[in-house]
Amino acid sequence: MATPGGTDRASHSLDKSITLPPDEIFRNLENAKRFAIDIGGSLTKLAYYSTVQHKVAKVRSFDHTAKGDGEPLYEISVQEEITARLHFIKFENTYIETCLDFIKDHLVNTETKVIKATGGGAHKFKDLIEKKLKLKVDKEDEMTCLIKGCNFVLRNIPHEAFVYAKHADSEFRFQNTHPDIFPYLLVNIGSGVSIVKVESEDKYERIGGSSIGGGTFWGLGALLTKTKRFDELLQLASKGQHTNVDMLVKDIYGGAYGSLGLTGDLIASSFGKSATADKEFSKEDMAKSLLHMISNDIGQLACLYARLHNLTRVYFGGFFIRGHPVTMHTITYSINFFTKGEVQALFLRHEGYLGAIGAFLKGAEEDNPNQYSWGENYAGSSGLMSVSPDLNPMQRARSGTFDMLEMDRLERQLVNLPLLQDPSSYIPDTVDLTEDALAREYWLYCFEEALDGVVKRAVASQRDQPEAAERAEKFRQKYRHKLQTLRHQPFAYGSLTVRSLLDTREHCLNEFNFPDPYSKIKQRENDMALKYYQKVVKSLEELSWDQRQFALVRGLLAGNVFDWGAKAVSDVLESDPEFGFEQAKHQLQDNSGMDIILGVFPFVRELLIRGTEVVLASNSGPALNDVTNSELQIVTERIAAMDPVIQAAVKEDRLTLVQSGSSSPCLDLSRLDKVLATVVRERSTDLVVIEGMGRAIHTNYYAMLSCESLKLAVIKNSWLAERLGGKIFSVVFKYEVPSKTQGQY
Repeated sequence: MATPGGTDRASHSLDKSITLPPDEIFRNLENAKRFAIDIGGSLTKLAYYSTVQHKVAKVRSFDHTAKGDGEPLYEISVQEEITARLHFIKFENTYIETCLDFIKDHLVNTETKVIKATGGGAHKFKDLIEKKLKLKVDKEDEMTCLIKGCNFVLRNIPHEAFVYAKHADSEFRFQNTHPDIFPYLLVNIGSGVSIVKVESEDKYERIGGSSIGGGTFWGLGALLTKTKRFDELLQLASKGQHTNVDMLVKDIYGGAYGSLGLTGDLIASSFGKSATADKEFSKEDMAKSLLHMISNDIGQLACLYARLHNLTRVYFGGFFIRGHPVTMHTITYSINFFTKGEVQALFLRHEGYLGAIGAFLKGAEEDNPNQYSWGENYAGSSGLMSVSPDLNPMQRARSGTFDMLEMDRLERQLVNLPLLQDPSSYIPDTVDLTEDALAREYWLYCFEEALDGVVKRAVASQRDQPEAAERAEKFRQKYRHKLQTLRHQPFAYGSLTVRSLLDTREHCLNEFNFPDPYSKIKQRENDMALKYYQKVVKSLEELSWDQRQFALVRGLLAGNVFDWGAKAVSDVLESDPEFGFEQAKHQLQDNSGMDIILGVFPFVRELLIRGTEVVLASNSGPALNDVTNSELQIVTERIAAMDPVIQAAVKEDRLTLVQSGSSSPCLDLSRLDKVLATVVRERSTDLVVIEGMGRAIHTNYYAMLSCESLKLAVIKNSWLAERLGGKIFSVVFKYEVPSKTQGQY
């Protein structure tokens, strides 16, 4: 379906002389394996798949029979691994020849002979692409690609969809990822309008449409205003006052038409005043009236089809939308009016890439990309930009005319925790920093303040590599720049949360090959904690039942104090390396070492003695000093060698170790390793214990589970403690039983 021309929302407000170097745009091109392209009237969207070589931290157990007292528990090595990455880039068609030349010069490892293509311009540029890249252009159906791309982003990118609220503190309100994305209505507004009902991955139907769409706005707008450029028309509309041209209900009746429920400000007749008023109308007012007329028509049509097919999720896309605030606002207003708020107008962060993504997926079907989970790589994506030209000049200078998205293939398929009471309403994060300005400023300041410490530990983790300091400095610059962007545009990657700030930092660390800056700290903590394990167990066994339960919880919480991610704690640990488990207990009103060995394992041991089966879930990848699954395997093996209770439980399969699928100090229960979800279901799990400030407070504090749950942590941040009404090192111990009145403590 043809779409009107113009420039992209990422570039219409930008100085076209500002562009990024080609190698920063076409990242990892030398390892590109497969291509797809979507060419519209003015924009080209390129997708390619590459393999990325990056460093990962590995641990390997020593032979404990020959282990001397001075030897560490395990050895740490950094190895190279290859993972898959998807790259999406868009640029104006003006640059297509230059971009194709750059791709040709750097295309050295590709095995593909075909490039999948879609969009109206795919035919126009077919010969040029084949000549430049020596690849055969294979055209794919535009609507099929659009649907495939939409399904892909809705399934793999949390906070992909958003509601636009023009006058709210945060103009973008992001929707939580729904566990089942089907069915939905896609209203694609190009030159005309196509309305598609999507019922499954491969089942969709065009159920309606209209010839009155973006082309109508552009064509009539050009006739009325003599303005030929699409974006200039929208710019005029943003400055106009439609009531100067439109006839309102109050213009006819002198006020509201109460018996029909019509307010006085409602448009009774688009352009109605122009028939009777003997005067000239401004271009701005006419453009605004035209935009309202077409948006209201599309909105009403979408509502009628949504109600006819009993659908509540309606996504709007196409060239007419492209993130323009005035367009999104008029569509939203129309939908709210016609459905009385029962249906929301939803827009997509990566709407411009849907066709390119779909074309790529069509070409990659032999690799079954849909059987994997994918995640947005924040280090390589430029994020959603404000569409107000005067809002953020810094952003304009940064991105030039390019807008990028990168997605990494995850090692595990991620699914919902089966024990979520209502997966569709589950929100992992406790505070949305996009909407809470005070909290946002505080946490951005915290992460900036902590940056020097992270850089220092990154370098220390690779002392044997002379270029580590240079890479660490590049990490510092990149992450600081991300923080600056988020200060101006907190909505860049969806809802801004403590979790997303941590994830962005991990992505940037990995970008510069620092896979686990805390590996040596964890190794030292684990070695130290193991020496005290038997002493802790013996002291617990000497207590009465009541005393032991209290001591177990105190131990669990005391271990949780050891958190290098909390500034108040890292300051103590930096200044007093001898600060220990007993001192942590005295401080009290998920980490490695003290936490897992002296806190979690005694607690697990008590459950095992009672006959309880225990599933111990830990991070798949490193994050701060949290224990990873590979480290936990070795720790468990070592503890089992000195504790018959643990040894028997492992042997009898009553203690199971599984990966969470996460590489974050926080926890999203809607994106967990499928194996963990299977184990939880098969074992009929009836109690979930979530431990740690990141997992139980920053995330999941309000999570509702269908079984009993215990959320516990120590507040290691003075600002957060004050926010929650306590003091630093206060305790959260939240025991909940599923019922209509949640929250028994």
